Amino acid sequence: MFKRLFWVALGVALGVIAVSKARAYLKANTPDSARQFILGPDQDHVTMRTLEGLVAEFNEARKARENELNRKYGDRRG
Repeated sequence: MFKRLFWVALGVALGVIAVSKARAYLKANTPDSARQFILGPDQDHVTMRTLEGLVAEFNEARKARENELNRKYGDRRG
């Protein structure tokens, strides 16, 4: 269990490092118009926009699944 958790944590950490390095390379070596096309006009808050989008998508999927389960099992009496 701990070995798996270690490898997952290591993979997440390496992913974060790779994304930050790629973003730094992109900012340093591309013209502003290309960066705006890729990252959007608000280039300093890409991470927060991404996280907000992921949380919103997760909540939407969670609510849809909850409604589905309520419709399926809500009317049953045990």
